[in-house]
Amino acid sequence: MSRQFGVYDAGSGLALRGTFIISPAGKLVSSEVNFFNVGRNADELYRKLEANVYLLDHPAEACPAKWKSGAKTLTPSEKMVGKVYEALHA
Repeated sequence: MSRQFGVYDAGSGLALRGTFIISPAGKLVSSEVNFFNVGRNADELYRKLEANVYLLDHPAEACPAKWKSGAKTLTPSEKMVGKVYEALHA
């Protein structure tokens, strides 16, 4: 599996720390790859999973950084460029 996702290091025989979220449709919706000696954050993985589940039913929205279930989402547009903070705190 690590070879299929491109995280296998043949020189060391080890896999990089890869985390991949695949949608029910088989689409890669999130990936994170860390070096061998850097761990992953389970809370952040769960947050990303929740966001992607939410977005399945709300594809026109976006979940900003640090988004938690039930928090405000965004509707991306060119008008929002440089104004994300204001949109989240309005």
